[in-house]
Amino acid sequence: MLLPAASAPARGRGRALQSALREAVRSGRLAPGTRLPSSRALAADLGVSRGLVTEAYEQLTAESYLRSGHGAGTWVSGSVRAARGGARDLAPRAPGTRVDFRPGTPDLSLFPRSAWAATHRSVLGRLPHSALGYPDPRGLPELRDALAALLTRRRGVVADPERLLVCSGVAQASTLLGFVLHGRGLTTVGVEDPGSPEHATLFSSAGLSTERLPLDDEGLAIGPLVRSGVRAVVTTPAHQFPTGIAYSAARRSRLLDWARETDGVIVEDDYDGDFRYDRAPVGALQGLDPEHVAYTGSVSKSLAPGLRLGWLLAPASMTDEIVDRKRTMDMGNPAVDQAVLADFIVRGGYDRQLRRCQRAYRERRDVLTTALAEHFPGAEVSGIAAGLHVIARLPERYGPEAEFVSRAAEAGIVLRPLDDCRDPLSADASVSLVIGYAHLPPADISHGVRLLAACRRDGR
Repeated sequence: MLLPAASAPARGRGRALQSALREAVRSGRLAPGTRLPSSRALAADLGVSRGLVTEAYEQLTAESYLRSGHGAGTWVSGSVRAARGGARDLAPRAPGTRVDFRPGTPDLSLFPRSAWAATHRSVLGRLPHSALGYPDPRGLPELRDALAALLTRRRGVVADPERLLVCSGVAQASTLLGFVLHGRGLTTVGVEDPGSPEHATLFSSAGLSTERLPLDDEGLAIGPLVRSGVRAVVTTPAHQFPTGIAYSAARRSRLLDWARETDGVIVEDDYDGDFRYDRAPVGALQGLDPEHVAYTGSVSKSLAPGLRLGWLLAPASMTDEIVDRKRTMDMGNPAVDQAVLADFIVRGGYDRQLRRCQRAYRERRDVLTTALAEHFPGAEVSGIAAGLHVIARLPERYGPEAEFVSRAAEAGIVLRPLDDCRDPLSADASVSLVIGYAHLPPADISHGVRLLAACRRDGR
């Protein structure tokens, strides 16, 4: 395992030997307690100078990979633990997948590479040296200003740049809120049922449990919310995930009344609020009461989730605590990425991107609903014409749901059943699917629905 390092070019041979030894200890090939050859013996075996081996031993001893004692030789330290296997893919693509209908991903091919690259070059060329220091944990002032103007104009929020925090997507925004709520003595957060399973995971990481609260046709049901006793609840009022409904005006008003009466906090996840296809999007709930609503959003659906750029507008009473938590968590988001997004917004690139995505996603939704009507007679598509997914409820003759999803998987079609997003006790006998379409070309959508229909016929 050390011979390749010994044959490296002379100038880098020492670093190569150190790296090879370090990796052998990390991987467990050199187990704790193993006695290494003397520097003279190892140098002779490898055909390198003794000084090279001595230097490698000294360096790894200083790093605690090795230990040595005067006259006692050199040993592998017990301080090192071998790394475990790689982290699992959170959304693995199974071998043989033909069409993946799982929701949540935009069309990444729509990312404006040329415009983004041009903006990046322009911004980097004029960015002052001081901007490359540790950033304000709230975010660059120019990005907070740009986002405040954008969100006020497009989503109707009350956006004071001093209270706006740039963060690594809605996931970090939720986690930051969770830490602050936990620090104030809360133990439980309400979540929509059905709703995004990710909310429970995020708040759990901050020490909070979640309580599922049912929906009705207008939004979160107020009676169960009141009876639960929670003082914080996560909602998706503009386009509820996954049902696709928009909260009614009356329910939005009643939800705010609950927050005022209990001094509670509504966490508004505006995950795809810009994408409405039949009318102008409903404005954000936060604009009606910014002191009881914490508003979160990101560019994950409009640009790309890999940018890890989002925002949080919290009640004034929570802002300082959230900023302090953000500072200790990661010292702020990368300054150059923030500056690029700010320039992209100010110069109109972001609005153009939204229009481009809106046209593409509207077409794909139409293709999906047409294909479902053709190949699954009697199927119901629920929810408003918005977002990046639909709920398709198939007639009972296509069930049971688990069997249908299993047959689809055998045919190479990946689906997300609605049961993944709701309390198992509330499941019924229908086949209800959360179908994502934004990431698929229209031809793939039509082809995938045809495959589903054929899958059902084969299953008979």
